[in-house]
Amino acid sequence: MSEHQHIDHDALAELRDVMEDEFAILVNTFLQDADDRLEQLRAGAASEDAEEVRKMAHSFKGSCINIGAPELAERCRTAEQLGRDGDLSDIHDCISAIEAELGAVRQELAHFRDG
Repeated sequence: MSEHQHIDHDALAELRDVMEDEFAILVNTFLQDADDRLEQLRAGAASEDAEEVRKMAHSFKGSCINIGAPELAERCRTAEQLGRDGDLSDIHDCISAIEAELGAVRQELAHFRDG
């Protein structure tokens, strides 16, 4: 896997083999859930709720790991650590990075799902 690969193609191929006809549903559910989690991260940041940021980033990170999106998981881990540290001074930049990576993951997942 390359250093900046948006998705782990081997892990995703294995998941597709296991899920069979349910794979597209899994991808669609992940993407909808990711949008919801991103909104909740934004809300936690806007209210300066470090614990909410930590919890949401932790949960989002797990979803990313499960779907095979390691770079997105790493960006969520960074947000989780900011929340854990109680220092949200960089959280808006962190959320922007998550959003950008989610866009790249979304494109690759759609191609993988439909290809």
